[in-house]
Amino acid sequence: MSTADLPAPGPAPGAAPGPVPAERAEAVLPGVKPRPVWSYLRFFRSELRLIFLRRRNLLLLAVTAAFPLLIGIALRLAAPRPGNGGNGPGVAFFNSLAGNGVFLTFIALSSLLILVLPIVVSVVAGDSVAGEAGYGTLRYLLAVPAGRTRLLSVKLLAIAAWGLCATFVVSAVALVVGAILFPVGPVTLLSGVTVPLAEGLLRLLFVTLYVAAAMAALGAVGLAISTLTEHAIGAIAAVMVLVVASEVVDQVPQLAAIGPYLPTHWWLSFDSVLRAPVDTYGLLHGLLSFGVYLVLAGSFAWARFTSADVTS
Repeated sequence: MSTADLPAPGPAPGAAPGPVPAERAEAVLPGVKPRPVWSYLRFFRSELRLIFLRRRNLLLLAVTAAFPLLIGIALRLAAPRPGNGGNGPGVAFFNSLAGNGVFLTFIALSSLLILVLPIVVSVVAGDSVAGEAGYGTLRYLLAVPAGRTRLLSVKLLAIAAWGLCATFVVSAVALVVGAILFPVGPVTLLSGVTVPLAEGLLRLLFVTLYVAAAMAALGAVGLAISTLTEHAIGAIAAVMVLVVASEVVDQVPQLAAIGPYLPTHWWLSFDSVLRAPVDTYGLLHGLLSFGVYLVLAGSFAWARFTSADVTS
């Protein structure tokens, strides 16, 4: 008898559990017991497959990839043309930020970091545990010896991988579009220093990883909220309300004292990488903030999930 034929535990009163993919069951069911590391990797792989093959998530990724293209076209149309005098705010913006195609990546990341990337991450993070409960598969996963800690850590790593993928998609599409629509060459940093293209691309990699770290911290917060409810929509909405509220509060001068402690305050500090020498103050504070939120939210999620009575 294959693992796909094994019966699931009975549903909670009034609710029937949804089907569990066979590959997820194989990742956690004990047959001939595999090595712990290999078993963990199989479980992680099955979680990645669940996230990256879901049509809703693929659609989100496609929409996210379309934004850098639209931004690049808009900036290209704003380029000065012969006879228009080269004046106007749109032309000034083009000259200062998009004169080099590489800068389209920085523009796209800073623009999408306000709302689009948080939505992409919050959808997956909010659905991670609450969605399993809503589909009726969470109880099934916990009935086999997967372990709540392992299940939670796999979901956190999968969310971080999803955020990393979404961030790299934005950077890659923006870089390709920028190279097609604009000239590409030595990069002039925000401090006025010009560096070779190779160094500019290396700095772009660091910026992308920094943004991915910010999304990983947000994903941990979303995972923690997801353990509090059985409704994925509610968890996703709560994460987005938190992001918007943090961004609004961060813009109020009277509340500047609490600004550095907000989850979104350091998101745009990647401009530190675009200076020579690199402004390590803002960069390190941002990474420290992401690490603190990751640890605190992860600890809360673990404490809640490992002690909760799962009935769905």
